[in-house]
Amino acid sequence: MHIDLSDKTAIVTGATGGIGLAIATGLARAGAQVSITGRERGRVEAAVEQLRAAAVRDDVQGVVCDAGTAEGCQTLIAEQPQTDILINNLGIYAACEFFDIDDALWQTFFEVNVLSGVRLARHYAKGMRERGWGRIQFISSESALNIPTEMVHYGVTKTAIQGVSRGLAKVLAGTGVTVNTILPGPTCTEGAQIMMKELAAERGVSPTEMETLFLQENRPSTLLQRFASPEEVANLCVYVASTQASATTGAALRVEGGIVESIA
Repeated sequence: MHIDLSDKTAIVTGATGGIGLAIATGLARAGAQVSITGRERGRVEAAVEQLRAAAVRDDVQGVVCDAGTAEGCQTLIAEQPQTDILINNLGIYAACEFFDIDDALWQTFFEVNVLSGVRLARHYAKGMRERGWGRIQFISSESALNIPTEMVHYGVTKTAIQGVSRGLAKVLAGTGVTVNTILPGPTCTEGAQIMMKELAAERGVSPTEMETLFLQENRPSTLLQRFASPEEVANLCVYVASTQASATTGAALRVEGGIVESIA
């Protein structure tokens, strides 16, 4: 299968590293003209240069904004009024005891993990519908199905965006615009690596041993039995963004290594 996105534009939020950067790289290599977002100018500029080198193209663009806020979304929309492919990758996570999650933290997680994607989809889906083609993806998590006790607020927001995605897919039925969620599992991003190093230091083991322990203790149902790479997640996202994935919509697509105990 050859995926050709050479006549498409794409926006990937929160893409200065990790899964977002891997998705942006995959889309650019497939021919899409990609724009990424990030809050820090230095990180955005570095990611743009990395993308241009990886995809061997000079049309990658970066928008410095906090897409987790209404103002940041408007900044992005003003700079990039239209797109063919929207990847709502921006998200935050942090372990926190349920009884310590106050209203402010709940609101912050909902604002960033849910409303950022809602705001951007609300704008960009209109143009996609008018043109008769588009791809919208919400990057969710297996935590949407297996709510983690150490991150209830995170899991709930990921469940919420799956509801948004399914509902929007129904709104756009028959228009040529598909809407899907992608459910990664534990992925070897920069943030995950830092977390494993910190836990490893506390436990007196190596980071590699800590990854194994983390999966055994927190995700024992994993069939992959390792952290996925950002590129492995991105491969699914690039396919779902392609013309070949035209019959895939309203779906929650898992790339979580078999953690979810379900055959459906």
